[in-house]
Amino acid sequence: MSSSQSMSQSMSKAILVAGGAGYIGSHACKALAAAGYRPVTLDNLVMGHADAVKWGPLHEGDIRDEALVTELVARYDIKGAIHFAAHSLIGESNRDPAKYYDNNLTAGVIFAKALADAGVAPLVVSSTASVYGAPEVSPIPESHPTRPINPYGSTKLALEDALRWMEPAYGLDVTVLRYFNAAGADPDGEIGERHEPETHLVPLLCRAMLGRAGPLTVFGDDYPTPDGTAVRDYVHVTDLADAHVLALRHLIEGGRGDTYNVGAGQGASVLQLIKAAEAVAGKPAPYGYGPRREGDPPALVADISRIAADLGWRPTRSLETMIADAMRFEAARG
Repeated sequence: MSSSQSMSQSMSKAILVAGGAGYIGSHACKALAAAGYRPVTLDNLVMGHADAVKWGPLHEGDIRDEALVTELVARYDIKGAIHFAAHSLIGESNRDPAKYYDNNLTAGVIFAKALADAGVAPLVVSSTASVYGAPEVSPIPESHPTRPINPYGSTKLALEDALRWMEPAYGLDVTVLRYFNAAGADPDGEIGERHEPETHLVPLLCRAMLGRAGPLTVFGDDYPTPDGTAVRDYVHVTDLADAHVLALRHLIEGGRGDTYNVGAGQGASVLQLIKAAEAVAGKPAPYGYGPRREGDPPALVADISRIAADLGWRPTRSLETMIADAMRFEAARG
């Protein structure tokens, strides 16, 4: 199939995006629209923002509302779905695991079954590198043992397992994307990261650089890494959004579902991130050191060879671009 034929066919395809008002979901909606799809957002707006839904209709509601899902599938002639609607705070998951099992597992199962009952098979599901727990090797391949060390990772893995049983039973076609550290903002400045409370390193660093928060706390300086700070795999949110479009198109066009890591494929330490921010802003970053956080492994880096081989996806945006986009979005918020 030629690229022009693929684009022509995608113009008529509406995609149901659960959690499309959230950080990654809204960026995926923009990427879907750019690829010729019509994103239809279903979001309860507990964590999402209605003003981030700019590229298709927004329906406020719960993904557990099977009648609503059925209605939306029929109204828009939905051809596929992407599921982002989940809680993702590790600390909160430790304090209230029942909340996470209810939202991340039970709601996800109900949503997937409603899609299957309505005749929608292609489903891309957001998951996390937290399913791996403390890694034994780095970079981490998808074949790595899955041993989550917190309820958040456990609930995500439980949904993955449930969907693998549901696929043959109900005729679903599922691709799971295991995210590493999504960061950055839309290069056009239309959407970006807005969590309250904010716990992610890049926006906290940007706020510190802009003088809107106190010095950044670097948790731990004695890890077995080159500079003693924790190493993570930071992928630009726009690159991550593009991966969803490729994964969904692959399913719609008859490809098999699979599980893929999505990251930059290389690590950056907290100090490297700070130095990149200093280079972008042209001034020193205010920061200090605190103790390690319990459960934080020294390094988490993705092996992205499988998604590159199967879907042709590779990240294209640098760490400096990621920080510059995030800084610009944060500064524009006033």
